[in-house]
Parts: sequence; structure tokens; C-alpha cells
Amino acid sequence: MLLTGASRGIGHATVKLFHDDGWRVLTVSRNPFDDSCPWPGGNDNHVQADLADPEGYGKLIDEVTERIGKQGLNALVNNAGISPKGPACERLGVLESDYRTWNEVLNVNLVSTAMLARGLAQPLRDTGGTIVNVTSIVGSRVHPFAGTAYACSKAALAALTRELAHEFGAFGVRVNAIAPGEIETSIISPGTEDIVERQIPLGRLGNPMEIARTIRFLCSSDSSYINGAEIHINGGQHV
Repeated sequence: MLLTGASRGIGHATVKLFHDDGWRVLTVSRNPFDDSCPWPGGNDNHVQADLADPEGYGKLIDEVTERIGKQGLNALVNNAGISPKGPACERLGVLESDYRTWNEVLNVNLVSTAMLARGLAQPLRDTGGTIVNVTSIVGSRVHPFAGTAYACSKAALAALTRELAHEFGAFGVRVNAIAPGEIETSIISPGTEDIVERQIPLGRLGNPMEIARTIRFLCSSDSSYINGAEIHINGGQHV
């Protein structure tokens, strides 16, 4: 598996779960291997790359291809995402988001996903593998904390998931998405407790491992006829 955005939250839980299940997991982030997400072989299987920089996509794909060799790639999980905030950690609307902000967010959250899928299509095809994209509840509604560029990138990622499912399904590679809601991580925004109380029927935050287990399901043969789906994981917040 290749997993982007592995150092915390959902990515951290996913790495742990898949490793415990016997998968070899390659991770990608703009920083060196993060000791806050320790797992055996983590440092050796980490690739440092900045997904905000399109000039580096080719090098990243070449390195991943070299590392997996003839084994192929069973799963590509596109979890990396950025959501810039203002000086007081406030959401950024259109008026507060300049071109540089839009460019960075779209490259990390959307364009890199398309380029990795394109560049790793053959290794995925060799194994009949699967792609899981991590979208968000904010792709379908205005959110008090997530900014405009982030929301647009996640809505576009849902569309890209459908396009990839159509195109890659022809050669046996399934592509699906998960759309998490409010998940309990170290970067949760102040005021989230109000959302839990007013909007979530289950009355609690989600756990990163609940997200990871859904990713595992989508990467397993148990989901062999699921293609082009976006699974909501939000305790009913979307209803």
C-alpha cells in the first residue's frame, strides 16, 4: 500500500491497522518520518515528498515504483490534505484566499491524487488493486471551520473518484472514497463540541480507527463489487 498523509489522525490509525494486518505500507509526507507515528519499518518505508509541488510528482512516482518492484501495488490511499486557516485560526473564505492558497490546497488535496493514480496505474493494474480517496463532509456543505478552497478541493475529489472509478474499473482497479465528518484528532477545532451536540445524531466524535477500518474494508475482497462510491462516516451528521 501507498498512503499519503500518515503522520497523525486518520493516516496514523490506517498505518497501524494495515501494518498489524501484515501489509507493507509505504508512507508519503512533506516531512521526514515522524517518530510520533512509530511502527516497525516506518523509517525505511517512508518517502519524503511535498505534494504541493507538482515538479516533484515524477520523482515520487519513480521512487515508489522502484520500491515496490515487480510486486505491484495493492492499494493507494490518498489521505493527505491541507486546510489553511487565518491568523486567529479562522476559516478562509474567497475574500481571504489568494491564488497561492488555492494553488497549494488544490495541488495537495486534488491534483496529486490524479497524478499518483496516473503514474501508478500499471502497478495497481498488475494486482487488481484499489484506490481510496479521503474526501470530507465539507465537500457537500458549508462548514464553520473548513475554508472555501478546502471545501472545493474535497468536492472535486469526490468527482475525481467517480471519474477514476469509470476509467480504471475497465482494467479491474476499483476506486472509492470515504467522507469523514468530525473525527477526534489532535487538530480538532475549538467549537466542535457544539457541532456534536447540535448536528450529530450519535452524539459523539468519530474515532480515527473507525475511519481506518472502513478504508481496510474498501481495500479488501469483501468490497469487491463496490466501485465509485463515497461512504459517509459521520455519525449521521449528513442526514
